[in-house]
Amino acid sequence: MAKSIFYHAGCPVCVSAEQDIVNLIGADNVEVVHIGEERDRIEEAEKAGVNSVPALVTPTGNVLHINFGASIADVKA
Repeated sequence: MAKSIFYHAGCPVCVSAEQDIVNLIGADNVEVVHIGEERDRIEEAEKAGVNSVPALVTPTGNVLHINFGASIADVKA
């Protein structure tokens, strides 16, 4: 089974959401991507439909925007 991908930018809202997501679905089922540190993955997140972080992209391609922390435009700046 493919993993979900959790994109975040490292802010307190994102870190809290990351901990909850990992606890809910398990570390083996989610890839965590800190796009503030892995800036080369911002385009990937945008193509997946991520407009703000934190966001979870499910294996079926659904994008779940969680508790608005920062827009992608803010992260790119």
